[in-house]
Amino acid sequence: MNSDFERKLSEMRPTKMRTIALAGAEDPAALCAARRAFDMGFARTILCGAAARIQSVAREHGINISDFEIIDVHGEVETAAAAVSLVLDGRADILMKGLVHTADVLRAVLNRETGIRGSSGLLSHVAAMYSPSRNRLLFLTDVAMVMYPDLETKVRLIRNAVEFAHAAGVLCPRVAPLCPVETLNPAMQSTVDAAALRGKNESGEIDGCIVSGPIALDVAVSPAAANAKGITGPVAGNADILLFHDIDSGNSTVKAMTQFGDWIMGGLIMGARAPVVVNSRSDSDTAKMYSIACACQMKQ
Repeated sequence: MNSDFERKLSEMRPTKMRTIALAGAEDPAALCAARRAFDMGFARTILCGAAARIQSVAREHGINISDFEIIDVHGEVETAAAAVSLVLDGRADILMKGLVHTADVLRAVLNRETGIRGSSGLLSHVAAMYSPSRNRLLFLTDVAMVMYPDLETKVRLIRNAVEFAHAAGVLCPRVAPLCPVETLNPAMQSTVDAAALRGKNESGEIDGCIVSGPIALDVAVSPAAANAKGITGPVAGNADILLFHDIDSGNSTVKAMTQFGDWIMGGLIMGARAPVVVNSRSDSDTAKMYSIACACQMKQ
C-alpha cells in the first residue's frame, strides 16, 4: 500500500470501532477486508451467511475470523434481510455486501416494514476518489445506480453527496454539475439543469454547499484550464463534488480515473439510515478497505 495512502487511512480511523453487518460472508475478498478493517482499528464485523461455508472459506484462505460473530442463515434474500436487521436493531453501524446480489441487498434496505430506507427517498452511489500523488479528494455521483436523473433527482443526488462530503470534513463542498460547455444552451439539457441547480443553491433550496454551472470537467478540476478559459468563481478549478448528467459519463469517468491514474475509489450507497458498502468484484483490497474507512467516517 502506498505510504501516502496509509497516512490517509490513518487520518480516517474512527475514535471508536464501528460494527459492520456483512451480508454473504462466504466471500473471501469480503472476509479479507473485514479482517483488515479490524486489524487497522476501524471496525469489527458480524458475519451473516452459511456458518459452515464461512468457516471453510476462512480456513482455505488463511483468514482469522475468531474475533467475529457468525449468524448462520441460508439463502441470499434471507442473508440480506438478516444483515439489514442488525442495522435496524442498532447492533451494526454499517451494511456491507458480500456474496449476495446487490438487488437483494437493496430490496432488504428498502423494505417498508423491516428495512432502513432514509428520509430522502433516494438511494444513490457516491464515489470518494482519492489520489495519493495529488493528495486530492473528489466526490463523484452518480456513477453506479441512478441512470438518467431528472432535475429534482439531481437535487437529491447533490444532497446525498454533500452529506458524505460533510462527514469527510469538507464543510462547504463546491459542486460542479458537469456539462460539455460553460454556457447555457437550451438544446443541451445538461446545461439547462446546471443553471437551474445553481439557482436552487442561490435561493437556499440546496444548502450546505456552493453550486456553480454550467461547467465542464476540465474547468471544474483544473485551475489552469479555468484560467485559460477565463472562467472564475469559487468552483472553477476547485470542485469537490462532480455531478454527472447520466450514468454513462459518470461510470466511464470513474473507471478511467482508476485504470489510467492512481485514483482509489471508496464507494458508498447513500440515502439509507446507515452507509451501505457495495464494492465491485473487480475492486482491489485497497479499494474495499477505503470504502469501509469512508463508511466509518459517516458514522462518526
